[in-house]
Amino acid sequence: MDRIAALIEVLTQNPNDAFARYGLALEHSNRGDFEHALAEFSTLLKTHPDYTAGYFMAAQTLAKADRQEDAKKMLTDGIASARRTGNLHAQSEMEAMLAELSQ
Repeated sequence: MDRIAALIEVLTQNPNDAFARYGLALEHSNRGDFEHALAEFSTLLKTHPDYTAGYFMAAQTLAKADRQEDAKKMLTDGIASARRTGNLHAQSEMEAMLAELSQ
């Protein structure tokens, strides 16, 4: 069974499994299927708005899809999440990416 099928199986049993949803989004992104990846990131962040890593990886996916303005918005939302959760490392990474995209 490939990773996508395995993750879908997990989500069939537990649709609110944030780690499986994040993993599924990453698998789609890594395969270049940005549409499905972004749909999974959207579902993840709606149900788990403080899953900070989701914002960062969604922003990277948006940037790979040449959607820089959407990536910047995602990073802004992610930075707010990182601040709420006290995740200084993620905040720093997202601020650096935002600065890079804003050049």
